[in-house]
Amino acid sequence: MIFTETTLKGAFVLDLEPREDNRGFFARMFCRREFEQHGLNPDIVQANIAFSKKTGTLRGMHFQFPPAGETKLVRCTRGGILDIIVDLRPESPTYLQHVAVELTADNRRALYVPERFAHGYQVLADDTETSYHVGEYYTPGVEGGLLFSDPRLGLSWPLPVTEISTKDADWRPLSEVEPEMRRKMAR
Repeated sequence: MIFTETTLKGAFVLDLEPREDNRGFFARMFCRREFEQHGLNPDIVQANIAFSKKTGTLRGMHFQFPPAGETKLVRCTRGGILDIIVDLRPESPTYLQHVAVELTADNRRALYVPERFAHGYQVLADDTETSYHVGEYYTPGVEGGLLFSDPRLGLSWPLPVTEISTKDADWRPLSEVEPEMRRKMAR
């Protein structure tokens, strides 16, 4: 695997290193030892799949507060997504900055999302399937989210939003939640 750190410390894009022959190719998509060598949490406690019917569907911006902060390894196995992560670590020099990465079935890329980051994506093709390997159990009492359209975040979605859950559309703006979020995210 090829690990490329993004501008947000601890967040990595992972590309495969395929070994090709006349049958096609073989590639490793996860190795605990390689994750540890890059200072990443290799624990996986849940594996999830999201299927989105329509282009333009938006999911996010989700996170869990410590002590149940989640790491995520996100890969698109069918179709394509624009995945965006936001650094929510108050002590970080990149606090509230974001990166966007296109993950598609064709590019076979993955995105490693550290703890204390918000995560969300927009679907770029009908019938898209996304897999998540998550480092913490889903814990409803400590979940949180940011409003995908909050102007303070400056997130740029490539398409009009065609589908979004009520929950994701109703996250409160950062101006209302930031003091509490900073307190809960502090180390």
